[in-house]
Amino acid sequence: MTHPRLSLVLDAPDVLPPEGRIALFRPLADTDLSDLPRERLHAIQGFRPDHDALAARGIATSARAEGPYAAAVVFVPRAKAEARALVAEAMASVVPGGPVWIDGLKTDGIDSLLKELRARVPVSDPLAKAHGKIFRLTADPEALADWAGREQTPAEGFVTLPGTFSADAVDRGSALLAACLPEALPARVADLGAGWGWLSAQILTRPGVERLDLVEAEAAALDCARRNVTDPRARFHWADALRWSSDERYGAVVMNPPFHTGRAADPALGAAFIRAAGGMLSLSGTLWMVANRHLPYDEVLRAAFHEIEELTPPGGRDGVFRLIRASKPIVGAAARAAAAPVATRPASGPRKRR
Repeated sequence: MTHPRLSLVLDAPDVLPPEGRIALFRPLADTDLSDLPRERLHAIQGFRPDHDALAARGIATSARAEGPYAAAVVFVPRAKAEARALVAEAMASVVPGGPVWIDGLKTDGIDSLLKELRARVPVSDPLAKAHGKIFRLTADPEALADWAGREQTPAEGFVTLPGTFSADAVDRGSALLAACLPEALPARVADLGAGWGWLSAQILTRPGVERLDLVEAEAAALDCARRNVTDPRARFHWADALRWSSDERYGAVVMNPPFHTGRAADPALGAAFIRAAGGMLSLSGTLWMVANRHLPYDEVLRAAFHEIEELTPPGGRDGVFRLIRASKPIVGAAARAAAAPVATRPASGPRKRR
């Protein structure tokens, strides 16, 4: 099965230059690239599960652009700020005058992006197919320079970039979880899905912590975390939390796990995080987590932990978020989790947790 829009475009003459590397910005693990010359492709994908899947298909892949390129294809994510930043990066990474193709679904905002671009730069006639559109720009490093990803300051002393989860403010669930953490924590702690590091910074204020592993699948978020968390006890890992393993077990795992796959709610993803956390903890270890109240996590928690307690934040019971302490992992639960199918991961756009 070929890509519904890209394959039609490639049937026309002079769509791509005959030589030189072709940048692919944010292709997904299952994006069909069979109509493109694989030996010339360079995928730029910072989300670790997609990155690894693309590399396993034999496509040269990295988390960051390594231009210049002869041409580019941008696969538009749903987050508008991230989409603009990717288009600006593609325009600056391709040699001036080279083709920059923009492909996206209507549900991901391709129509509004097309409208904005038409007001700024020359745009080819779009080809509409399969609930999406594809069109061409001509590379010009200055034309969209103001769209380049700009740092934000969601809290004092913290920076974020477009495409990171909760880039404009501290997530309320994380704030509630931080308020429920005990006064002291064990020596070894992991923050699964650490994002840009705000919750990790709160963990490091607790006495007792000697090492904190920040595990984050999105490279841009982890880059921000490295700047935001400068404590020497912090270790940074660009990894899929569902496949992460450590040399020693943890006394505590803290997490605010995602539960969306693209637009659709997928509680199996959060459930997989719970199982993974149980497999990382010592037999006396504790999981501290926050989740939406409507998510059906009770069964997976009971299967993975001997003791489960709902916590009440200092301001009283929250109607949206549920704060959970689960301790004493059940022996054998980790092995059963390892044998179970891995949950589908979100593949593009912001990592929605709420």
